[in-house]
Amino acid sequence: MKLSSKNQIVLPKEAREAMRVKGGDEIVVVVKGGITLLLPKPKSYTNALTGKGRGLYPSDYLTKERCAW
Repeated sequence: MKLSSKNQIVLPKEAREAMRVKGGDEIVVVVKGGITLLLPKPKSYTNALTGKGRGLYPSDYLTKERCAW
């Protein structure tokens, strides 16, 4: 890819197809250190993040926290 004089890039067809995006769709750009990720913007962040934290805490964690209050 090449950055144009207007600071625009064109995603190759293979990348657009893999991301399932088309003209007019929004893309999220995430920069972590020296790595830049391009991700299709989810239609709903709630649906995209649902269940992602599952398994981070033991099953009795919430009960212990409530008892500590």
